[in-house]
Amino acid sequence: MTENGCQVICALAPKLVAQVADLIQTIRARGITVLLVEQNARLALQISDRAYVLQTGRVVFEGRSADLLDDPTVQRAYLGL
Repeated sequence: MTENGCQVICALAPKLVAQVADLIQTIRARGITVLLVEQNARLALQISDRAYVLQTGRVVFEGRSADLLDDPTVQRAYLGL
């Protein structure tokens, strides 16, 4: 985390965010498990297999990332749709 409490990705320029996402996907493709803690829900769900959505320290959604991306409640609450 940065000193203002922001995860690393939110402090990066958009081009670097894409590079970090690509790197995470490359690591995953090699069979290495990655634990990603990220406020950018859309990005996290797009590059992960499974997700846990936390709200005030409690798990409010969990499951396959693709399923969460398609869930209307998750879309409204966390993806701005």
